[in-house]
Amino acid sequence: MSRLRIATIWLGGCSGCHMSLLDLDEWLIELAARAELVYSPIADTKHFPPDVDITLIEGAIANDEHLELARTARRHSKIIVSFGDCAVTGNVTALRNPLGPSQNVLQQVYIEHSDPGGVIPYEPGIVPVLLDKVVPVHQVIPVDYYLSGCPPSAPRIRALLESLIEGREVAVDVRFG
Repeated sequence: MSRLRIATIWLGGCSGCHMSLLDLDEWLIELAARAELVYSPIADTKHFPPDVDITLIEGAIANDEHLELARTARRHSKIIVSFGDCAVTGNVTALRNPLGPSQNVLQQVYIEHSDPGGVIPYEPGIVPVLLDKVVPVHQVIPVDYYLSGCPPSAPRIRALLESLIEGREVAVDVRFG
């Protein structure tokens, strides 16, 4: 039996979901025997690979790089899990939305509230372009499962992964898709 290919993505968020994933401790060794981690901020892979079985996406879509990575992940993944409250609702990352379009946000952060007044960074291809509004993952790509929590607990992450790996029914509290 071939091992499943699993990816994790960290978009606009705090990395708490990935810390919860690492809290799986010894179970990560069992997981490694059954699955291969093919893309993650934990690894140093630069390009999202093809033929991924399960992708966990943490964080909201806040810039052009997030948008492209989420779309690429959807094209290359059988199952997408929106992982944590930022991915599910926008949560903390979306707190900038009431400030208006991205140019307003950049103006306030880099010019009005900078001491001394700064310059808005603009380096195409180096500095990601902010979207005018932060959105949860499902507003950009179809999502198969939602795992809410800030962050979701390690036992809930394990339960979801075990169900998906073993082909069992997924618990009601994580399935909206």
